[in-house]
Amino acid sequence: MRSFGSRATALLVILLGLSIPSAPPPSAQKAGATLGPGPKVTIEMIGQGNPAHLQYTRVEAPYVKELIPQRSNGRIEIRLSTRDERSLQGTELVRLLRQGQVDISNVALTFIAGEVRILDGVDLAGLNPTAEQARKVTNAMTAAFNQELERVGVKQISAYPYPAQAFYCRQPITKLDDLRGKKIRTFGVTLNDLVVALGAQPVSMAFPEVYSALERGVVDCGITGTATGNASKWYEVTTHLYTYPLSWGVNAYFVNLAWWNKLDPAVREFLESSLVEMADKLSDLSVEITQDGTDCNTGRPNCKHGTLAKDRPMVEVKATDAEKARFARILDETVIPAWVKRCGDPCGETYNRVIAPITGVKYTKR
Repeated sequence: MRSFGSRATALLVILLGLSIPSAPPPSAQKAGATLGPGPKVTIEMIGQGNPAHLQYTRVEAPYVKELIPQRSNGRIEIRLSTRDERSLQGTELVRLLRQGQVDISNVALTFIAGEVRILDGVDLAGLNPTAEQARKVTNAMTAAFNQELERVGVKQISAYPYPAQAFYCRQPITKLDDLRGKKIRTFGVTLNDLVVALGAQPVSMAFPEVYSALERGVVDCGITGTATGNASKWYEVTTHLYTYPLSWGVNAYFVNLAWWNKLDPAVREFLESSLVEMADKLSDLSVEITQDGTDCNTGRPNCKHGTLAKDRPMVEVKATDAEKARFARILDETVIPAWVKRCGDPCGETYNRVIAPITGVKYTKR
Protein backbone atom coordinates (compact mmCIF):
# COMPACT_ATOMS: atom_id res chain seq x y z
CA MET A 1 0.00 0.00 0.00
CA ARG A 2 2.02 2.91 -1.32
CA SER A 3 0.19 5.64 0.53
CA PHE A 4 1.41 4.47 3.93
CA GLY A 5 4.79 3.89 5.45
CA SER A 6 5.58 0.36 6.55
CA ARG A 7 5.01 1.12 10.24
CA ALA A 8 1.70 2.85 9.62
CA THR A 9 0.55 0.02 7.40
CA ALA A 10 1.39 -2.58 10.02
CA LEU A 11 -0.47 -0.61 12.68
CA LEU A 12 -3.53 -0.22 10.43
CA VAL A 13 -3.59 -3.93 9.68
CA ILE A 14 -3.45 -4.76 13.40
CA LEU A 15 -6.19 -2.29 14.27
CA LEU A 16 -8.53 -3.50 11.54
CA GLY A 17 -7.82 -7.20 11.94
CA LEU A 18 -7.19 -7.61 8.20
CA SER A 19 -4.79 -10.03 6.56
CA ILE A 20 -3.12 -7.92 3.85
CA PRO A 21 -0.95 -9.97 1.46
CA SER A 22 2.73 -9.08 1.40
CA ALA A 23 2.77 -8.93 -2.39
CA PRO A 24 -0.65 -7.67 -3.45
CA PRO A 25 -1.85 -8.09 -7.02
CA PRO A 26 -1.86 -5.03 -9.31
CA SER A 27 -5.51 -4.26 -8.52
CA ALA A 28 -4.73 -4.09 -4.82
CA GLN A 29 -1.72 -1.86 -5.45
CA LYS A 30 -3.90 0.57 -7.39
CA ALA A 31 -6.47 0.56 -4.59
CA GLY A 32 -3.71 1.56 -2.19
CA ALA A 33 -2.59 4.49 -4.34
CA THR A 34 -3.40 8.01 -3.25
CA LEU A 35 -5.95 9.94 -5.29
CA GLY A 36 -4.74 13.23 -6.68
CA PRO A 37 -6.34 16.56 -5.83
CA GLY A 38 -9.97 16.96 -6.69
CA PRO A 39 -13.46 17.47 -5.34
CA LYS A 40 -14.89 15.29 -2.61
CA VAL A 41 -17.12 12.41 -3.72
CA THR A 42 -19.94 11.27 -1.43
CA ILE A 43 -21.34 7.82 -2.20
CA GLU A 44 -24.55 6.14 -1.06
CA MET A 45 -23.93 2.40 -0.60
CA ILE A 46 -25.92 -0.62 0.54
CA GLY A 47 -23.63 -3.37 1.72
CA GLN A 48 -24.06 -6.77 3.31
CA GLY A 49 -27.39 -8.15 4.43
CA ASN A 50 -26.72 -8.16 8.17
CA PRO A 51 -24.28 -6.10 10.30
CA ALA A 52 -23.57 -9.15 12.50
CA HIS A 53 -22.18 -11.26 9.67
CA LEU A 54 -18.42 -11.70 9.41
CA GLN A 55 -18.42 -10.41 5.83
CA TYR A 56 -19.46 -7.06 7.22
CA THR A 57 -17.49 -6.89 10.46
CA ARG A 58 -14.20 -8.30 9.16
CA VAL A 59 -14.04 -6.94 5.61
CA GLU A 60 -16.70 -4.60 4.30
CA ALA A 61 -17.03 -2.17 7.22
CA PRO A 62 -13.25 -1.77 7.74
CA TYR A 63 -12.71 -1.19 4.01
CA VAL A 64 -15.60 1.17 3.42
CA LYS A 65 -15.41 3.15 6.67
CA GLU A 66 -11.64 3.24 7.18
CA LEU A 67 -9.35 2.06 4.38
CA ILE A 68 -11.04 3.61 1.36
CA PRO A 69 -11.45 7.10 2.92
CA GLN A 70 -7.85 7.01 4.21
CA ARG A 71 -6.41 5.80 0.90
CA SER A 72 -8.30 8.52 -0.94
CA ASN A 73 -6.88 11.20 1.38
CA GLY A 74 -10.41 12.04 2.45
CA ARG A 75 -11.77 12.51 -1.07
CA ILE A 76 -14.10 9.52 -0.88
CA GLU A 77 -16.86 9.42 1.73
CA ILE A 78 -19.17 6.39 1.63
CA ARG A 79 -22.42 6.32 3.54
CA LEU A 80 -22.79 2.60 4.20
CA SER A 81 -25.84 0.73 5.46
CA THR A 82 -26.81 -2.94 5.45
CA ARG A 83 -29.99 -4.36 3.92
CA ASP A 84 -31.39 -5.17 7.35
CA GLU A 85 -30.75 -1.61 8.54
CA ARG A 86 -32.70 -0.33 5.53
CA SER A 87 -35.44 -3.00 5.91
CA LEU A 88 -34.76 -4.30 2.40
CA GLN A 89 -35.40 -7.84 1.18
CA GLY A 90 -32.71 -7.69 -1.52
CA THR A 91 -34.93 -7.98 -4.58
CA GLU A 92 -35.32 -4.18 -4.74
CA LEU A 93 -31.63 -3.37 -5.14
CA VAL A 94 -31.43 -3.18 -8.94
CA ARG A 95 -34.45 -0.88 -8.96
CA LEU A 96 -32.87 1.37 -6.31
CA LEU A 97 -29.62 1.47 -8.29
CA ARG A 98 -31.38 2.16 -11.57
CA GLN A 99 -33.39 5.00 -10.01
CA GLY A 100 -30.23 6.58 -8.61
CA GLN A 101 -31.27 6.22 -4.98
CA VAL A 102 -28.12 4.16 -4.40
CA ASP A 103 -24.74 4.46 -6.12
CA ILE A 104 -23.19 1.11 -5.13
CA SER A 105 -24.89 -1.98 -3.77
CA ASN A 106 -23.93 -5.44 -2.68
CA VAL A 107 -26.36 -7.78 -4.44
CA ALA A 108 -27.09 -11.49 -3.98
CA LEU A 109 -27.32 -12.71 -7.57
CA THR A 110 -30.15 -15.15 -6.87
CA PHE A 111 -32.30 -12.32 -5.50
CA ILE A 112 -32.41 -10.53 -8.85
CA ALA A 113 -32.06 -13.43 -11.29
CA GLY A 114 -35.78 -13.12 -11.98
CA GLU A 115 -34.97 -9.85 -13.78
CA VAL A 116 -31.72 -11.00 -15.40
CA ARG A 117 -31.97 -14.78 -15.81
CA ILE A 118 -28.38 -15.34 -16.85
CA LEU A 119 -27.17 -14.40 -13.35
CA ASP A 120 -28.30 -17.78 -11.99
CA GLY A 121 -25.84 -19.57 -14.27
CA VAL A 122 -22.77 -19.18 -12.06
CA ASP A 123 -24.31 -20.62 -8.88
CA LEU A 124 -26.59 -23.38 -10.13
CA ALA A 125 -27.46 -25.79 -7.31
CA GLY A 126 -24.78 -28.47 -7.15
CA LEU A 127 -22.54 -26.89 -9.81
CA ASN A 128 -19.50 -25.79 -7.79
CA PRO A 129 -17.92 -28.14 -5.25
CA THR A 130 -15.55 -25.42 -4.00
CA ALA A 131 -15.57 -21.68 -3.39
CA GLU A 132 -12.54 -21.36 -5.65
CA GLN A 133 -14.45 -22.82 -8.58
CA ALA A 134 -17.49 -20.65 -7.84
CA ARG A 135 -15.28 -17.58 -8.05
CA LYS A 136 -13.60 -18.71 -11.28
CA VAL A 137 -16.97 -19.29 -12.90
CA THR A 138 -18.32 -15.94 -11.72
CA ASN A 139 -15.28 -14.00 -12.90
CA ALA A 140 -15.40 -15.73 -16.28
CA MET A 141 -19.04 -14.64 -16.71
CA THR A 142 -18.55 -10.95 -15.83
CA ALA A 143 -18.55 -9.76 -19.45
CA ALA A 144 -21.68 -11.77 -20.29
CA PHE A 145 -23.40 -10.47 -17.18
CA ASN A 146 -22.60 -6.85 -17.93
CA GLN A 147 -23.88 -7.18 -21.47
CA GLU A 148 -27.29 -7.84 -19.94
CA LEU A 149 -27.02 -5.68 -16.82
CA GLU A 150 -26.04 -2.53 -18.68
CA ARG A 151 -29.32 -2.72 -20.57
CA VAL A 152 -31.08 -2.04 -17.28
CA GLY A 153 -28.66 0.67 -16.18
CA VAL A 154 -26.34 -1.17 -13.79
CA LYS A 155 -22.87 -2.73 -13.97
CA GLN A 156 -21.13 -5.48 -12.01
CA ILE A 157 -17.68 -4.50 -10.74
CA SER A 158 -16.65 -7.51 -8.63
CA ALA A 159 -18.11 -10.69 -7.13
CA TYR A 160 -17.39 -13.32 -4.52
CA PRO A 161 -18.94 -16.45 -2.95
CA TYR A 162 -20.50 -16.70 0.48
CA PRO A 163 -19.75 -19.78 2.64
CA ALA A 164 -21.07 -23.13 1.39
CA GLN A 165 -24.86 -23.35 1.59
CA ALA A 166 -26.09 -26.29 3.65
CA PHE A 167 -29.30 -27.88 4.93
CA TYR A 168 -30.18 -26.98 8.55
CA CYS A 169 -32.93 -29.31 9.83
CA ARG A 170 -34.93 -29.18 13.04
CA GLN A 171 -35.41 -32.96 13.17
CA PRO A 172 -32.82 -35.74 12.88
CA ILE A 173 -31.67 -36.73 9.40
CA THR A 174 -29.05 -39.34 8.63
CA LYS A 175 -29.19 -39.44 4.83
CA LEU A 176 -30.38 -37.46 1.84
CA ASP A 177 -33.59 -39.47 1.49
CA ASP A 178 -34.67 -38.21 4.92
CA LEU A 179 -35.41 -34.86 3.29
CA ARG A 180 -38.23 -36.35 1.23
CA GLY A 181 -41.56 -34.68 2.04
CA LYS A 182 -40.01 -31.96 4.18
CA LYS A 183 -40.74 -28.25 3.81
CA ILE A 184 -37.41 -26.53 3.11
CA ARG A 185 -36.73 -22.80 3.05
CA THR A 186 -34.89 -21.85 -0.14
CA PHE A 187 -33.79 -18.54 -1.63
CA GLY A 188 -33.37 -19.13 -5.34
CA VAL A 189 -35.03 -20.85 -8.27
CA THR A 190 -32.24 -23.34 -8.91
CA LEU A 191 -32.33 -24.43 -5.25
CA ASN A 192 -36.07 -24.91 -5.73
CA ASP A 193 -35.30 -27.22 -8.68
CA LEU A 194 -32.91 -29.22 -6.52
CA VAL A 195 -35.29 -29.49 -3.56
CA VAL A 196 -38.18 -30.64 -5.76
CA ALA A 197 -35.91 -33.25 -7.38
CA LEU A 198 -35.14 -34.55 -3.88
CA GLY A 199 -38.86 -35.03 -3.22
CA ALA A 200 -39.13 -32.10 -0.80
CA GLN A 201 -41.20 -28.89 -0.87
CA PRO A 202 -39.40 -25.56 -1.36
CA VAL A 203 -40.66 -22.60 0.67
CA SER A 204 -39.65 -19.06 -0.26
CA MET A 205 -39.05 -16.93 2.81
CA ALA A 206 -37.02 -13.81 3.66
CA PHE A 207 -33.93 -14.57 5.71
CA PRO A 208 -34.95 -12.67 8.89
CA GLU A 209 -38.13 -14.79 9.10
CA VAL A 210 -36.43 -18.18 8.95
CA TYR A 211 -35.30 -18.48 12.58
CA SER A 212 -38.84 -18.22 13.95
CA ALA A 213 -40.20 -20.40 11.14
CA LEU A 214 -37.77 -23.16 12.11
CA GLU A 215 -38.53 -22.64 15.79
CA ARG A 216 -42.29 -22.98 15.24
CA GLY A 217 -42.08 -25.79 12.70
CA VAL A 218 -43.45 -23.73 9.80
CA VAL A 219 -40.53 -25.20 7.84
CA ASP A 220 -38.61 -28.38 8.60
CA CYS A 221 -35.27 -27.27 7.20
CA GLY A 222 -33.61 -24.15 5.85
CA ILE A 223 -30.75 -23.50 3.46
CA THR A 224 -28.07 -20.94 4.23
CA GLY A 225 -24.30 -20.72 4.65
CA THR A 226 -22.54 -22.67 7.37
CA ALA A 227 -21.20 -19.47 8.93
CA THR A 228 -24.25 -17.36 8.06
CA GLY A 229 -26.58 -19.70 9.94
CA ASN A 230 -24.21 -19.71 12.86
CA ALA A 231 -24.13 -15.90 13.00
CA SER A 232 -27.94 -15.90 13.00
CA LYS A 233 -28.08 -18.61 15.71
CA TRP A 234 -29.90 -21.21 13.63
CA TYR A 235 -28.17 -23.84 15.77
CA GLU A 236 -30.63 -22.87 18.52
CA VAL A 237 -33.63 -24.07 16.48
CA THR A 238 -32.12 -26.91 14.41
CA THR A 239 -30.37 -30.15 15.27
CA HIS A 240 -28.76 -31.55 12.08
CA LEU A 241 -26.51 -29.93 9.48
CA TYR A 242 -26.11 -31.58 6.06
CA THR A 243 -22.89 -30.01 4.79
CA TYR A 244 -22.72 -30.84 1.08
CA PRO A 245 -22.14 -27.49 -0.73
CA LEU A 246 -25.52 -26.95 -2.39
CA SER A 247 -24.43 -23.57 -3.75
CA TRP A 248 -22.33 -20.58 -2.64
CA GLY A 249 -24.77 -17.67 -2.43
CA VAL A 250 -22.66 -15.62 -4.87
CA ASN A 251 -22.82 -11.88 -4.21
CA ALA A 252 -21.57 -8.98 -6.32
CA TYR A 253 -20.97 -5.25 -6.12
CA PHE A 254 -23.13 -3.39 -8.64
CA VAL A 255 -23.07 0.31 -9.52
CA ASN A 256 -25.49 2.72 -11.12
CA LEU A 257 -24.08 2.84 -14.64
CA ALA A 258 -24.94 6.48 -15.45
CA TRP A 259 -23.37 7.66 -12.17
CA TRP A 260 -20.34 5.42 -12.69
CA ASN A 261 -19.65 6.70 -16.21
CA LYS A 262 -19.78 10.33 -15.03
CA LEU A 263 -17.11 9.84 -12.36
CA ASP A 264 -13.65 11.27 -12.77
CA PRO A 265 -11.64 8.43 -14.40
CA ALA A 266 -9.14 8.45 -11.55
CA VAL A 267 -11.94 8.10 -8.99
CA ARG A 268 -13.57 5.36 -11.04
CA GLU A 269 -10.30 3.41 -11.29
CA PHE A 270 -9.71 3.84 -7.55
CA LEU A 271 -13.19 2.57 -6.65
CA GLU A 272 -13.04 -0.35 -9.09
CA SER A 273 -9.70 -1.48 -7.66
CA SER A 274 -11.05 -1.14 -4.12
CA LEU A 275 -14.17 -3.21 -4.89
CA VAL A 276 -12.08 -5.90 -6.59
CA GLU A 277 -9.68 -6.04 -3.66
CA MET A 278 -12.59 -6.21 -1.23
CA ALA A 279 -14.10 -9.12 -3.19
CA ASP A 280 -10.73 -10.91 -3.01
CA LYS A 281 -10.78 -10.57 0.78
CA LEU A 282 -14.39 -11.72 0.99
CA SER A 283 -13.57 -14.77 -1.15
CA ASP A 284 -10.69 -15.70 1.15
CA LEU A 285 -12.97 -15.25 4.14
CA SER A 286 -15.62 -17.54 2.63
CA VAL A 287 -13.13 -20.37 2.28
CA GLU A 288 -12.02 -19.89 5.89
CA ILE A 289 -15.42 -19.64 7.51
CA THR A 290 -17.13 -22.42 5.56
CA GLN A 291 -15.36 -24.95 7.76
CA ASP A 292 -15.39 -22.66 10.79
CA GLY A 293 -19.17 -22.35 10.56
CA THR A 294 -19.49 -26.13 10.60
CA ASP A 295 -17.10 -26.39 13.54
CA CYS A 296 -18.97 -23.74 15.52
CA ASN A 297 -22.43 -25.17 14.82
CA THR A 298 -21.33 -28.66 15.85
CA GLY A 299 -19.58 -27.53 19.04
CA ARG A 300 -16.04 -28.38 18.01
CA PRO A 301 -13.27 -26.69 20.00
CA ASN A 302 -11.52 -25.40 16.87
CA CYS A 303 -14.41 -22.96 16.32
CA LYS A 304 -12.57 -19.66 15.86
CA HIS A 305 -14.70 -16.91 14.34
CA GLY A 306 -18.32 -17.83 15.05
CA THR A 307 -20.31 -18.71 18.16
CA LEU A 308 -19.62 -22.12 19.65
CA ALA A 309 -22.84 -24.11 20.04
CA LYS A 310 -21.63 -25.82 23.20
CA ASP A 311 -24.97 -26.24 24.97
CA ARG A 312 -26.75 -27.97 22.09
CA PRO A 313 -24.25 -28.77 19.33
CA MET A 314 -25.64 -29.80 15.96
CA VAL A 315 -24.93 -33.15 14.32
CA GLU A 316 -23.04 -32.92 11.03
CA VAL A 317 -24.28 -35.20 8.25
CA LYS A 318 -21.92 -35.68 5.30
CA ALA A 319 -22.91 -36.79 1.80
CA THR A 320 -21.94 -40.31 0.82
CA ASP A 321 -20.35 -40.99 -2.56
CA ALA A 322 -23.69 -42.28 -3.80
CA GLU A 323 -25.40 -39.07 -2.67
CA LYS A 324 -22.75 -36.93 -4.37
CA ALA A 325 -23.41 -38.86 -7.57
CA ARG A 326 -27.12 -38.19 -7.11
CA PHE A 327 -26.50 -34.46 -6.80
CA ALA A 328 -24.46 -34.61 -10.03
CA ARG A 329 -27.32 -36.36 -11.86
CA ILE A 330 -29.84 -33.80 -10.63
CA LEU A 331 -27.56 -30.99 -11.82
CA ASP A 332 -27.18 -32.55 -15.26
CA GLU A 333 -30.73 -33.78 -15.79
CA THR A 334 -32.80 -31.18 -13.94
CA VAL A 335 -31.06 -28.03 -12.69
CA ILE A 336 -29.12 -26.93 -15.80
CA PRO A 337 -31.92 -27.75 -18.30
CA ALA A 338 -34.52 -25.96 -16.14
CA TRP A 339 -32.33 -22.85 -15.99
CA VAL A 340 -31.75 -22.83 -19.75
CA LYS A 341 -35.48 -23.24 -20.33
CA ARG A 342 -36.13 -20.12 -18.21
CA CYS A 343 -33.19 -18.19 -19.59
CA GLY A 344 -33.29 -19.19 -23.27
CA ASP A 345 -31.07 -21.14 -25.65
CA PRO A 346 -28.40 -18.38 -25.81
CA CYS A 347 -27.80 -18.97 -22.09
CA GLY A 348 -27.13 -22.64 -22.79
CA GLU A 349 -24.67 -21.67 -25.50
CA THR A 350 -22.93 -19.21 -23.17
CA TYR A 351 -22.81 -21.85 -20.45
CA ASN A 352 -21.06 -24.35 -22.72
CA ARG A 353 -18.66 -21.73 -24.03
CA VAL A 354 -17.69 -20.07 -20.73
CA ILE A 355 -18.69 -22.24 -17.74
CA ALA A 356 -18.42 -25.83 -18.94
CA PRO A 357 -14.64 -25.63 -19.60
CA ILE A 358 -14.19 -24.68 -15.92
CA THR A 359 -16.66 -27.10 -14.33
CA GLY A 360 -16.36 -30.05 -16.71
CA VAL A 361 -20.16 -30.26 -16.79
CA LYS A 362 -21.67 -29.60 -20.22
CA TYR A 363 -25.24 -28.62 -20.98
CA THR A 364 -27.04 -31.02 -23.30
CA LYS A 365 -30.34 -29.94 -24.79
CA ARG A 366 -33.06 -32.45 -23.97
